[in-house]
Order: sequence, then C-alpha cells, then structure tokens
Amino acid sequence: MTVVAVLALDGVVPFELSVPGQVFGTANQAAGRVHYDIRVCAPDRSAGTSPGHGAFRLHTPYGLDALEEADTVVVPAHAGFLDPPPGAAVEALRRAAERGARMASVCVGAFTLAATGLLDGHRATTHWKYAGELARRHPRIDVDPAVLFVDHGALITSAGVAAGLDLCLHLVRRDLGADLAAATARRTVMPLQRDGGQAQYIEHPLPPADPSALQPVLRWMEDNLHRPLTLADIAARANASVRTLNRHFRSQTGTTPLQWLLRARIHRARQLLETTTLSVAHIADRTGFGSPTTLRHHFTRHTGTSPQAYRAAFR
Repeated sequence: MTVVAVLALDGVVPFELSVPGQVFGTANQAAGRVHYDIRVCAPDRSAGTSPGHGAFRLHTPYGLDALEEADTVVVPAHAGFLDPPPGAAVEALRRAAERGARMASVCVGAFTLAATGLLDGHRATTHWKYAGELARRHPRIDVDPAVLFVDHGALITSAGVAAGLDLCLHLVRRDLGADLAAATARRTVMPLQRDGGQAQYIEHPLPPADPSALQPVLRWMEDNLHRPLTLADIAARANASVRTLNRHFRSQTGTTPLQWLLRARIHRARQLLETTTLSVAHIADRTGFGSPTTLRHHFTRHTGTSPQAYRAAFR
C-alpha cells in the first residue's frame, strides 16, 4: 500500500487539496482494492482554506509528523505561497525526502517545495502566471512554464490548478499501469493525457510601445496581418532604415519587428479559432501565414498544441 500525505497549510486551496484524494481514491475503486492510503496532514492537525475560494476550517487526524511515514507527499497551493512557508513544514518536507518519499507539488505549491531546496538544479513547473516569479526567487531551478507537469522520478511538479489531475493520473499510471490509470481517468471524466501543455493557456499580450513613436506602425501591422509583410515593408511604413527600425523595436517593445508580427498573427489566429468556424486554411490566409502547414508549425511551436486541438478546447 502507498501512503499519500497531502500537506494542508493555512490558506490551502480547497480544489487542489481534494484532487489527490479524488484521483487516488478513484484508483482504489477502479482496482477493487486499496492501493493508496490518503492522509491530509496539517500543522497542529488543523488548517483554514483560502478565503477567496470558499473559506472553511478542516481538522485532520494527521499532523506534520505523518509526512515522515508517507511514500508520496503532495503539496497543493495555499493563499500565502509568496510568503516563507512555516519552518516546521519545510523541515518535515526535507525529512520526508531524505527518507525516500516521492515529492510532488500542485500549481504554486512549487514555491513551498522550492523553499526546501529540493528543486535546486532541476527542471520544474508551476502556474504559468507565477513561473517568472519562481525563477526569480529560485535561480537554481530551471522553470518551464509551458508544460503540464515535470517528472524527475522522486520530484514531480505540476502546472496550475487542474494540472493536479494530470499529475495524479500520471502517478497512478506509474504505480499501477496504463490500464488502471485509464479506468481512473474515465471515472473522473478526464482524458488520461491532455493534448499540448500549459503553453496553450498562457496569455501573451502584445508588448506595449511608446504611442508617440511606434504605435502607428504597430496599428498598421495589425491591420495588414493578412499581407506578406517584409522587414523592408515595415521600415518603409515607419520611414526609417531597417537598422533604425530594429533598434526602435528593441528599445520600445523588447523584441524584433518580425517577432512582433509573428506573435500578432498567432494572437489573431487564436481569436479566430475561438470565435469563428473558419477553416484552418482560411485562418492561415487571414493571418498572413499563407498555408495551413505554416500556420500549424508556428501555432504549435508557440502554444504547444495544434490549431484543431486549440479550437476544440476553447471555442
């Protein structure tokens, strides 16, 4: 039997706290016998949930000492994740890891796991909105915001919120095999493996620019995305040399003219996939990619999923 300890710090997010119990408990039901013993552990055996997600107080038979008996420890998000976690919890997590427990985090629970130092020197993920902050605070962690989870064997981190379902199903597949994982996924009404990664959910606002300088050119580029614009075309519209144009773009948008144009085209393609029934070929034409093949290549590279899969998920 695998003992799964779920750490409930004060301010824990209720959905993420319940995901391990839901998935591992469903795996027990699908198998017809108990493979997982799920234990919610909290400092002083009590914790309040995050006020913004329906506040209530939970009481559990298990304190932090139960982490040391666990085979798998799951760290969900909690409201105060940007503050230093309780020292007793950090030490309990370290002791569990030293004893050989498998350590996993859900969403911004990665900040708590990072505070232990266990993620240093490893690739990890968290909610895309806070990936930059995790990388800034913990430069020894290779933070990848584009994936749903990262598995290093004894260390597993997952992306935001619902990616906890992906992580737990992945662990069931590791522990009990693909057949039982598929049965668990069906019972939880989840695909065993979602197409793409977290990149398809990331908001990519276009870089701002100084209204007195590049804004008219940017507006013209957006109005002419369907045209095969070249760097020379954009420079001519800006009444500048290519070198000057590149310098102004770098200083005012942080990117090059052609990269800005590519991001604008992908942004427009996402909008059309979400709001219209236009074919991929028509969208490729309207966004200046020229062919469905070119659109698919750039769209998949930037979002981690195909145009068809993106439409199915977001339209």
